[in-house]
Amino acid sequence: MNFGAHVSIAGGIYNAPERAINLGCECFQMFTRSPRGGKPPELKDEIVEKFFENCKHASLTNYYVHTPYFINLASHKSELRENSINLVREELSRSSLLKVKSMMTHIGSSKDMKRSDAIENVVDSLNRVLDAYDGHTELLLENTAGQGHTIGITFEEIAEILNKAESKKIGVCIDTAHMFASGYDLRTDKDIKDLENIIKNTVTFDKIKLIHGNDSKVDFNSGKDRHEHIGKGKIGEGGFRSIINNKQLNKFDMIVETPPEGVKEDIQVLKELRDKAES
Repeated sequence: MNFGAHVSIAGGIYNAPERAINLGCECFQMFTRSPRGGKPPELKDEIVEKFFENCKHASLTNYYVHTPYFINLASHKSELRENSINLVREELSRSSLLKVKSMMTHIGSSKDMKRSDAIENVVDSLNRVLDAYDGHTELLLENTAGQGHTIGITFEEIAEILNKAESKKIGVCIDTAHMFASGYDLRTDKDIKDLENIIKNTVTFDKIKLIHGNDSKVDFNSGKDRHEHIGKGKIGEGGFRSIINNKQLNKFDMIVETPPEGVKEDIQVLKELRDKAES
């Protein structure tokens, strides 16, 4: 299991690899644009080549992209959903240009809709995003913490979307803080074994491609998305030790999305837990 963090692209996307290696990352995640909107920076040939050079210099081969926050593939508002579809497809193309391994997205919300209609909208949106797509980067759906009317709170719901989508080139990114907040306990070896069985019977491990490793500021089953530094939250160091020791989960990269101050320490804590597991 390799560990990394979400890093800034301030000053140019080619700065991300150096920031990652300075944090002790073995992989990393980034945005390709502002997560809050606006025109994306152009990925000119010289920028892309400089990015590749910096990745090579840092010996970083696995890197990931997160889509902007305002995407809603479930929306009943046609303009919002159209914009979301176009943006996800555009981000897949940008990510492929950068040879990004996977790109994860939040799915959206069923606010003011029947849940079943929202699911059908998501499936239709994904079909349109991936129609004739032949890029390098795989699209991942991220589970949610249970806040509001967000789609993807349970693995059963994500599995339903995966099963209904025409394209089978869709994977899953699981977030530890989101799982914990939405009712999947992660604090003990038994909890992780139970999670393993749930995943096997829903989305399957073939679909899991990445883990977001975040401790939780809020209590179990709170339905709130609040990230905390590794070992300092409600999941605790023991929960991450159990994940790292689990042979089904420790084959995936883990990206931390914790507050900027202390990220380097988070990665170090995870590496120490890995070292103990291997000794």
